[in-house]
Amino acid sequence: ASGLGRKGALRAAHLDASGLQSELGEAMAEALGCGGHVAEEHLMAIEEQILPMWRTLPKVAGDRVERRSLRYLVHRHFNRKSALHIRGFEPTRPANASGWGDADILSQRVPAYVESVLESRHKLERGFSQRDAAVMIATLEQLIFDSESALLEKVYKEQFKPIDRSLSTQGLGQVLESYMVHWMMSEDKDAIRLLLANRTLLETSFPHWEQLVGFVHGEMKSLDFRRQNTPHATSADASSRRGHNALAQRYSFDDAHGIIGGITKSFASYWESECASMKEALIDMDTRHTGRVPLSKFYSSGLDSDWRFGESETYLRELGALDETNVWIGKQVIIPNYIQAASNCIVSAPHYLVCCVNDCESLLGEIEEAVGSPVAEPSELLAVVGNLSSQATLSDDPPRDLKGSLTNQLEQI
Repeated sequence: ASGLGRKGALRAAHLDASGLQSELGEAMAEALGCGGHVAEEHLMAIEEQILPMWRTLPKVAGDRVERRSLRYLVHRHFNRKSALHIRGFEPTRPANASGWGDADILSQRVPAYVESVLESRHKLERGFSQRDAAVMIATLEQLIFDSESALLEKVYKEQFKPIDRSLSTQGLGQVLESYMVHWMMSEDKDAIRLLLANRTLLETSFPHWEQLVGFVHGEMKSLDFRRQNTPHATSADASSRRGHNALAQRYSFDDAHGIIGGITKSFASYWESECASMKEALIDMDTRHTGRVPLSKFYSSGLDSDWRFGESETYLRELGALDETNVWIGKQVIIPNYIQAASNCIVSAPHYLVCCVNDCESLLGEIEEAVGSPVAEPSELLAVVGNLSSQATLSDDPPRDLKGSLTNQLEQI
């Protein structure tokens, strides 16, 4: 990550198309370090993944989108793939004309990228292309990868393990278990020190520690399994090589990094049972079956429940999880919006959050795939929604009855 520093002043505000791509390439190289490069195949794969979403975004000029739409797309992409919320890209964060913001991972780590590309007058006037979105996603992927590497190096150093020396199965397990404590406790250095110094305290006070250890060791066994059963594939990605293969169970720093990268991407799915428990507690309070909980019930229920719902009204309002439109029922908490709150996220890393899986993503993705444009007639949308194959719960049995006030509201838009 040493190549992420500032490398020059602001580029020219006005750039032609070819010059802009050159600037983008230079900024990308800065993000990836000296000699950094993203394979064309990877960028094309990202473009394919975001295409259904891209088609439904409003365009400002040709096939280009404005900055707010770009931020929305990037957030949705990481949320859909791994339930990651990239800091600075959260949907509740206002995107104004003054800049991307100090909390933005790009602003923190690659100021030249932000200045020359994202805030250039050329981009603000003409918008961003699908390739721009793919490059931004690839850059963020690399920055997350780098941040994982830095934390892993820290753990190696704490355990006096040289990063250029291979580890045994036991040694790798020690590193990964310590990494999980650092990762999940984030900046709480005192708690990290206490937990790592006292195994009994760690096992009794850390939520579901034994299950987490099982999950980590399962990821290690997954690498062993791939080495044994797909030797050609693991040789191609360098996770299997001389001295590090099915016959010699030794693990390099890159092997450990590959495992924690997989943990980052899959952890939300592993932790989903906790999110489901919270969701069930909220649904039990939704006696009107509207996806909303009266605010008074939301606060009072925490007294006799495993969950302590205590976020302030101001926070809920900023989150977009507070419905204040019904004067008869009063203020209500919108369940799906609340579940996605940062306060409910499992891991709070410096540059991203690992949050609950968004049940709406699969449904919205299916609608985007079917509609394929920024606008559609109400009748078309109702036909698509009435035949959705994705299910938010096992009890969903299509076809659905869509008649009622919501249908009327849609037709009045």
